[in-house]
Amino acid sequence: MKNTSRSVDLNADLGEGFPNDEALLRRVTSASICCGAHAGDHDTIAQTLSLARRYRVTVGAHPGFADREQFGRREWPVSALAVAELITEQFEALNSMAREHEVSVRFVKPHGALYNQAQRDPSIAEGVIAALLRLAVPVLGQPGGELERFARETGVPFISEGFPERRYGPGGRLVARSEPDAVLHDPFEIGAQALRLVASGVRSLCIHGDDPSAVAKADIVLAALKADGVALRGFLDPVAG
Repeated sequence: MKNTSRSVDLNADLGEGFPNDEALLRRVTSASICCGAHAGDHDTIAQTLSLARRYRVTVGAHPGFADREQFGRREWPVSALAVAELITEQFEALNSMAREHEVSVRFVKPHGALYNQAQRDPSIAEGVIAALLRLAVPVLGQPGGELERFARETGVPFISEGFPERRYGPGGRLVARSEPDAVLHDPFEIGAQALRLVASGVRSLCIHGDDPSAVAKADIVLAALKADGVALRGFLDPVAG
């Protein structure tokens, strides 16, 4: 479903141990919070959950491969069953912590390599969706890939996501971080890409919390949206009227 309401969600990946979580939570409408596998620790995640509650930000789980050395961004050969178990276990771990802070975990967004593999590998996508069917929450992902296809076929709500600060290549896929200029820094380019993504129909824009300039980039996106008359609204918020 395309975003035709001139509103969009702004999300950030948080709880990973970087210093900008509170500043980003003052700006975003949703947060994908690390589950402690690829990064983060109990105290950091707990603090992020508490801050999300304070700032009334919708919380989701951000499960990833337990590969701290590569920050969960190294691809692994895994089965659909292993993926389903990974997501379920990490979601339940985060949800248990969230309940202590009176927070509901309301969606899932896979992290890093798991996210990218699910876009193109049917087995990985199948595993993600199998977990989501049990957990009964929506999934965030890039439009047009295997994850969206499996979600549509099974009835799992799919929230299309775009990246204002990442470069896109042919076919609408993200340029690998190992390539030059994979991450955008020019304010004009970031703002223009945010508006292009909204026009293309994405329902959420992502700011990576591990980026040292994440707060500045969030402000660039917010300014571009405001100047173009695009309202900020969480993708799970009810539509007025």
